[in-house]
Parts: sequence; C-alpha cells; structure tokens
Amino acid sequence: MSYVFKTFPSVKAVPDSCWADLNFGQNIYFKPEFLLAFEAANGDITFNYIFVFKNGKAVAFAYTQIITISIKTITKNTRMLKHIRQGINTLFRQHPLRVLFCGNIFLSGEYGIFLQDGENKTAAFQVIAKALKQLSKNTKKLHALFVKDFEENSLKVTNQLYDFDYASMTVEPNMIINLKPEWQSFKDYKSALKSKYRVKANKADSKSKTLKTLFFSEADIKKHLKSLQDLYQNTIDNADFNAQILNLETYVHLKSAFPKQFFVKGYFLGEQLVGFLSAMHNQSHLDAHFIGIDYTLNKTYAIYPRILNDYVKLGLEVGATQINLGRTASEIKSTLGAVPQGLTCYCRHKRNLPNLILKPFIANVKIKTFKQHYPFK
Repeated sequence: MSYVFKTFPSVKAVPDSCWADLNFGQNIYFKPEFLLAFEAANGDITFNYIFVFKNGKAVAFAYTQIITISIKTITKNTRMLKHIRQGINTLFRQHPLRVLFCGNIFLSGEYGIFLQDGENKTAAFQVIAKALKQLSKNTKKLHALFVKDFEENSLKVTNQLYDFDYASMTVEPNMIINLKPEWQSFKDYKSALKSKYRVKANKADSKSKTLKTLFFSEADIKKHLKSLQDLYQNTIDNADFNAQILNLETYVHLKSAFPKQFFVKGYFLGEQLVGFLSAMHNQSHLDAHFIGIDYTLNKTYAIYPRILNDYVKLGLEVGATQINLGRTASEIKSTLGAVPQGLTCYCRHKRNLPNLILKPFIANVKIKTFKQHYPFK
C-alpha cells in the first residue's frame, strides 16, 4: 500500500493513536507535550502537523509554522552590494513575507521531521514534500517555504526537494562539544585544556563570582517572566538573524511538562536578574536553548562567558555525551572545544516564476566565516 498523509491544525487535534504509532523513544523534541508548549504560548504563529500513514499506521511526521518576517531580517544576513540591499529593502518595505517553515524555528537542528526506522525513508519524505506543497497551496498570502535543518548524512534523502524546485543553502553550523567519559567534573574538563584556554575559563568564573545563580522552578519562571523576556530581547537585538521572537511563556509550559529535563538558570546582581540560560537534556545530549543578557553589565561581570562555562558544567552534571551550543558566536564557542556541525536548509517561493528569481538570491546567501580554535591539549 502506498503512503498517504493527513495534516492536523493543532496538537490537540491529533488522535492519540498517531503519536503511539511513531517510535519517538525518549526524543523530547517530537513529544506532543513539547510541541504543545510552543503552540500554546505563541498565538501569532500558525502551526500544522503532518502525519504520513501506511496501512493505516503513522510512519512519519513533520510539523510546520507559518510566520511573517520582514525583508530586512533576511537581507541583513546576506552578503550583497550595499545598494542592492537598500533597493530590495525599499522595494519590499511595505510587503513583509509570510513564510511556511518546516522544522522548529526556535531550535537549531533536525527537529522538524521524523522518519520511522524500517520504513522507506526516501518515499516517506517525498510524501512529506507533497504535503508541504498541498499545505502551501491551501494557505492564502503565503510567499515562501523553508525546510530546515539537515545534517550531511540526511542529504541523500532530503535532496529530493530539488525535484520540487527548492534551492538549498548552507546555514550557520551548530557548535558541538563532545564530552569525554573521563571528564567527571568541570575541573577534569579544564585539565584537558591548553593553558591559555584554561586561564580564559577561570577568568570568566572569577569575574562573575559576584553574581548569584538560581535554577528556576516553574514558579520562578512565572515570577521573573517579564525580566526573562526583556533579557532575551537584548540578545535578539544583537543577533544577525532571527526569524521570530519566542514568547517565553513557552518556558512555563516546558518546565511543567519536563521538570527534570528542562533547565532555566538565572544570574542575579543583588536582586536584579541580569542574565539567564536555558537548556534541554534530550536523551544523551544537552542542547542550549535561548539566553538573555544585560549587555551593559556583560563586560564587567563576564555574563556570557560564564553562561558558556555553565553549559559545560551542566552537561557534565547530567551525564551528557555532547553539548549543542547552537548557532552564532561560533568563535568564542570554539574556545571551549566546540566544533562546527554543518546544516543545510531548502527554500522556494510558492509561485514558480518568482521562484526562478529567488534561486540566485538564495545562492547569494553566505554564512559568516570564523576562526576555529583548538583548545584541548
């Protein structure tokens, strides 16, 4: 029997049997409770959930978000001549783009599509591509589709998106620290560093020792929600690219659903919250989520370097085998031993003629280069 698909507009609309059919195991990022946290707190985003069936059983899954994004958000992270950028921004300033993303726009990595082991993954993925095409056709005032983020070993399956007239682009890599079994403490980890990098790590802890820290409970997140949102906004304002701003009410839902796996850690100067980190312990990995920083105090108290140190400490404490520090600030993350993990995305305009024009634009997207450090002995 061939594969067929069905699309649901909400997590709550999906029958329990669909989730039961798919063997997500302990992968939190595909659990309905995780997906519902984002849906419940971000009412300005349109969510859809695609299930692929064979013989009446779900064998693959994908989810999408439809958002509105300004053209400036895209062009400022694209290498092009200044006058061309200004011309494009002027031309489209009154026409923000409505984009359908397949994959979680708030996570960096392969968290948007699940293909059941033992199935024909190429055939199942092709059905997902057809479902995206149908979903875009049924969505009014949609400009583009964006399918994200795939590691190199997935491309043999995902490259069939070329048959659907997508273009591909390389995006900023995830920065990954692989933790060695013999590192049982942060002291062990620092002992493996070359002298100048060990000094750097110690300096971050020393400069930030005035700060008090607290792992937040669900009640703490609610109490400090406005400050968390403001600090997060600071990092958004400093970022090169950000498709959508997360409502941190999401964190209340995540902490409720995953009290032992989801972490929010606050950094206080006296009674003032001046920074935070968030992270998810998913299977054997610790994944950094969003952070927030008071940049007026960052240099004095080394808030960001301390946050990076604390991600390593937390990864060791929970027994993770690797820490995903996410995108951006790649060079400083490499000073802690993080190495880049390349990611590929696919994009196309909804309509065929504009898509012909869009393809060269996508080809013009270049990721920033950075100096890779090698801090270990």
